[in-house]
Amino acid sequence: MRLALFNKGRIGLLDGDDLVDVTELLAGSGPFGAAGALHHHIETADRHGSMDLDLDGPTRIPLAEAVLEAPLPRPGKIIGAPVNYLDHKAEMEYSTSVADLGVFLKANSSVIGPGQDILLPYSDKRTDQEGELGVVIGRTAADVSPEEALDHVFGYTCLLDITVRSGEDRSTRKSFDTFTPIGPWIVTADEIPDPDSLDLRCDVGGATRQHTNTAHLIYGIRDLIAYTSSVMTLHPGDVIATGTPAGVGPLSHGDRVVVEIERVGRLEVGVDGSRATPYEERPGRRDH
Repeated sequence: MRLALFNKGRIGLLDGDDLVDVTELLAGSGPFGAAGALHHHIETADRHGSMDLDLDGPTRIPLAEAVLEAPLPRPGKIIGAPVNYLDHKAEMEYSTSVADLGVFLKANSSVIGPGQDILLPYSDKRTDQEGELGVVIGRTAADVSPEEALDHVFGYTCLLDITVRSGEDRSTRKSFDTFTPIGPWIVTADEIPDPDSLDLRCDVGGATRQHTNTAHLIYGIRDLIAYTSSVMTLHPGDVIATGTPAGVGPLSHGDRVVVEIERVGRLEVGVDGSRATPYEERPGRRDH
């Protein structure tokens, strides 16, 4: 299944060119809180299992007329995998990779959905796009083995890990509001038996900057879940950003950024730099 949030928090199941409103079938009548109805469904499915859906009764709306939102507007946590492609390690001249650095956390308040804008914070610091496969956890995972890892996945989505190239820790540079576009939907794990063989492309301003296959990850999806779950317990609705390949580059006001992943989907967002300010004017700056 391909499950989206649309039109102020409704759950839509993609069926051809339509979205079938399955909110009540999958999540009940709410309220769902900031995490959203789809997150509620993922947690419920973990406790009670999945169900067969009758799509004849629910309301349908043409996909072209729907306003898509981030499928998980407030994930429990967002975990990032730094330097998880060798070509990205080479382009950034890093001496370390995910195997040395481990993982990092991004603020869940950084999430936006399809069609929204990345807001550039600084007028004089480079802010880059990083196109990635996102893994959505579906079952609680603690110290799972690589062989068991995919049993804990609910599904997959397109993700952008936006990054300011400044001196702060990764979790600061990657946690600005709007810095984690996710979507346009979540494809359930049963439709992608091998996430380590997906073609990924990221375009900016109509030009392809990044093109790879997840087969080239240093830590593949199974190993990444196993390692992460050895550090922190993963809960339903958590999202793992699996890392970006070579080709990261600066974003400018007015850019359109597109991430397209084989069998997953196509996520497009804009870039707005109209409110960017000089880095030296950031709050809390001190002269040393």
